[in-house]
Amino acid sequence: MSKFSVLELCAGGGGQALGLEMAGFDHTGVVEYEAAFCTTLRTNRPHWNVLQTDIRHLRAEDFRGTDVVAGGVPCPPFSVAGKQLGPNDERDMFPAALNIVSVVKPRAVILENVQGLASSRFADYRLQIFQRLSKLGYIPRCAVLHASDFGVPQLRPRFIIVALRAEDDPFFQMPAPTSAPRHVGESLVDLMAARGWPGAKAWAKKADDIAPTVVGGSKKHGGPDLGPTRAKRQWAELSVDGMGIADEAPGPDFPLDKNPRLTVRMVARVQGFPDSWQFAGRKTISYRQVGNAFPPPVAAALGKSLLSAFAHRYPQRVEKNDDQLVLLEGKARKSRKQQKAS
Repeated sequence: MSKFSVLELCAGGGGQALGLEMAGFDHTGVVEYEAAFCTTLRTNRPHWNVLQTDIRHLRAEDFRGTDVVAGGVPCPPFSVAGKQLGPNDERDMFPAALNIVSVVKPRAVILENVQGLASSRFADYRLQIFQRLSKLGYIPRCAVLHASDFGVPQLRPRFIIVALRAEDDPFFQMPAPTSAPRHVGESLVDLMAARGWPGAKAWAKKADDIAPTVVGGSKKHGGPDLGPTRAKRQWAELSVDGMGIADEAPGPDFPLDKNPRLTVRMVARVQGFPDSWQFAGRKTISYRQVGNAFPPPVAAALGKSLLSAFAHRYPQRVEKNDDQLVLLEGKARKSRKQQKAS
């Protein structure tokens, strides 16, 4: 299959861009505003055309002919952890992303965000996004995908919008789960044991479930930790101290009966990043890049579904879908411990 190209918007620490590369895409541009994040992107992929700029100032005409425009536009306007200002939030970049789509005229569009955008509160706003995409000549669809369905050891539901042109749309299907969920313990036991902690294997047996959604924090966040009180309680059930992020794995003298903290590298693995992917900056900003990322395995699955649609590999769907504005609500997978608690 010949290579297809993608313009990545709001690239962050590179999760979606890396996943689409894994699927087989080349990047015409990788756009990110924050300097440390751009350093991460350039360090890991020197051949990428990394552009440090606000997407509202991007010269979109330079990217005409790109096959896909993809982006994880900032999620605070729709996050349950924030004020949920939606389109009234100055950080809402959906209008800018859609303006870029209107100029680039790609073959397909991928936009991802937090599950909060799937709530009834933002139904009118979702409809506006879909109507704009329809006017631009695309048939949009949406779904909530869970990272745990793609080999990532955490739940992490993400709201996904995919829009294709009429000739490709009948051949696109949202990616089906690729593997059973992995547990935190089995995913991190080698990293926990890296400095000789004798309790690593016993800890791994207790951390026998998927993780809650990793929370990355924002510039205003005081420091790196594993999220709000409820998330910290869920991490504690996995024998993880969520009150902070460790500088290194526990050593040989770390108590056997104490919950360890995760390092940035451990959290990156929980997000689905390969260990080879390096994050620029000190712990707080590195953790923010990791915690706000789109898991690469999920992005890779989406990319492969797009490539199959471009190749017209799938037969046309039997069902007739007259209303492309219907939201496909995803049901959150509950961990065993959450099920017992409820």
